[in-house]
Amino acid sequence: MIDHLIVLLVVLPILGAAVPPLASLRYDRVGWAVATATALGHAAMAGALAWTVWTDGVVRYAVGGFVAPYGIELVADGLTILLVALISAVSLGVLAYGRHAGPHENSFYSQFLLLVAGLSGMTVTGDVFNLYVFLEITGLAAYGLVASGPGARSAVAALKYLIIGTIGASLYLLGVGYALAATGTLNMADLSDKLAAAGYDSTLVLTAFGLIVAGLLVKVALFPIHTWQPDAYADSPDSVSAFISALVSTVSAYALARVLFSVFTVDFLEAVPIARQALVAVACVSIVAGSALAVAQSDVQRMLAYSSVSQFGLVIAGFAIATPLAVVGATVHLVGHAVMKGGLFAATGIIERKTGATTVGGYAGIAGRAPAATGAFTLLALAMVGVPPAVGFMGKWYIVLGAVNAGSWPVVAVLLASTLLTLAYFARLAERLYFAEATIAPEAVAADGGERVSTAMIVTVVVAAVLAVGLAAAVPVIDQLIDMTVFELMLQ
Repeated sequence: MIDHLIVLLVVLPILGAAVPPLASLRYDRVGWAVATATALGHAAMAGALAWTVWTDGVVRYAVGGFVAPYGIELVADGLTILLVALISAVSLGVLAYGRHAGPHENSFYSQFLLLVAGLSGMTVTGDVFNLYVFLEITGLAAYGLVASGPGARSAVAALKYLIIGTIGASLYLLGVGYALAATGTLNMADLSDKLAAAGYDSTLVLTAFGLIVAGLLVKVALFPIHTWQPDAYADSPDSVSAFISALVSTVSAYALARVLFSVFTVDFLEAVPIARQALVAVACVSIVAGSALAVAQSDVQRMLAYSSVSQFGLVIAGFAIATPLAVVGATVHLVGHAVMKGGLFAATGIIERKTGATTVGGYAGIAGRAPAATGAFTLLALAMVGVPPAVGFMGKWYIVLGAVNAGSWPVVAVLLASTLLTLAYFARLAERLYFAEATIAPEAVAADGGERVSTAMIVTVVVAAVLAVGLAAAVPVIDQLIDMTVFELMLQ
């Protein structure tokens, strides 16, 4: 089984996803138990794979025994095991939160496991077309999860997400077609060599790069192709918003980094400086625009969604700068953002259930009514701002150092401005929580509001808050994991 761990990470959640619909013929609510058992198995295999990579190095698996470049190859290296561990941890956290929060339908948990499978597949694949397949599985599952909310707004948000997500996937697939036309291969490692042989200034190669990157940026949700994200996050159930905000754009950003460094390589960015400059420019615009839009929001969940637009701009800027320090910072911020943003959305769900508050004005004076959730929310917000020693600070610090070393001063200026804007909208919330007079009377909240919050939900957000601080200590480990990647990331 050890030899097949990498493929089982994808196969297990797919098999698990088939169980709840079949069980629905007899049982109404077995989906959570099936999803939890599957997620625990996924976590165990992720741990075993991580140990194997840590001790023995890169793991490669030829699907069906067909050796690359003719067959589909799955690859696990340092960054892979980091992302797979993140997927497992977040999945278990959301399942703990969702046990009481819902949704409770079997179909929900089937889609949940399909999303886990798609995200895992995106992480381990070594084939650019196979990445498209898993990108579509991830997208379809995410659309269904967003639509699982009770109101019409969830359906509209899911439709918007579907349309824009399909455009992104189509752009990516077109780019893969151009890459295939230029090289005759789809394997990432083989593509890396043959793209260089075809010439980085080749029209086919440049077109492939532009389309692939554009398609993945839609999935990451950088400005101005972010418009699916605020509605998807704000109008879906709180379990879903916590899950997709933590993982979907995170794994898409990882996929973009994998394509940049494993397929096109740093040599391409050096040979075609306009490509790097364009990517940095788009990232910088997203950093500023996302922060500015977040400041302008009155709805807390939409504010958090626009914050993600800004934070992923930071991540992509770090990857585009492509120096060792910048890549470490981008990776740290990528992982830290998943924990922080997932925790923030989960905390807003608890606050809404306990107090009925969903807006910045409604958060006034409610800290005493949901002390654990508001305390965790405040700690996560401070980590997102970048207050030392939280993981948000460490990620931004390394990106700034990498930008300074590369002479990319616009990124430094934009990052500092974004930090101030992030402080502005989170400080406004903290002030409302603890110092403003309440605008929502306790009796205005439904009588059963507090009963819908379980201990597991509270523990989930508290653990996220603790991790937001504790993960800062893992920076040396993340640095070592980057050294263990299949692409030699000792960049110029």
